[in-house]
Amino acid sequence: MHKLVSAFALPLLAILATSCGNLGGPPTPNPDQVKPLTAEFVNPYPPGTYENFTAEPSYRKTYKVYRDESLLSQTNGGNSSILVNLSTQRAQLMNGEEVAMDYPISSGKRKYRTPAGSYRIIEKLKDKRSNLYGKIYDANGTLVKSDADTREDKVPEGGKYVGASMPYWMRMTNTGIGHHVGRVPRYAASHGCIRGPRSALPTVFSKVKIGTPVVVVE
Repeated sequence: MHKLVSAFALPLLAILATSCGNLGGPPTPNPDQVKPLTAEFVNPYPPGTYENFTAEPSYRKTYKVYRDESLLSQTNGGNSSILVNLSTQRAQLMNGEEVAMDYPISSGKRKYRTPAGSYRIIEKLKDKRSNLYGKIYDANGTLVKSDADTREDKVPEGGKYVGASMPYWMRMTNTGIGHHVGRVPRYAASHGCIRGPRSALPTVFSKVKIGTPVVVVE
């Protein structure tokens, strides 16, 4: 019996050794499953500089606002302009050729794209409500439509229309496009206006005047 077991055991061990390799060691890694080590990003620019801010991989998605406080203190309606970049969904308050502020924006969604071009601020209002977009309520005060367009939606008898709030309004065109405080979800989501965060727009509003250039690029 001992010889019979040995006769069967030796071939079995040989098969296991062939199919499993070193039974006591770690498995051989599959080259297709081995992920190369990725180097950690190291920002090459000095902390606090604008170059450092824009070099960060998160630049296009961040809600952070860059401020050059020294340059901002020297920025006014006589030397300021606004540059809006639709591809990055960011805007810069410029002092001449230098960036005084860089902040997130949300421009017009596909159906209401914000047109690229060169504009000037033609109206400034700290408190503004839209006469095109807003909410419609019925006579009982019940909300009928939350995203109403006055050109298409009718107010029911006894009801009312309440225009969307657009604080720190800076009008750019006579067709209703402007720059104002609003929801900034980090993608194009407006009806054509350029929304900015409340953490930035009051400062921008205070540094521009009627006639300040606004350039919108794709």
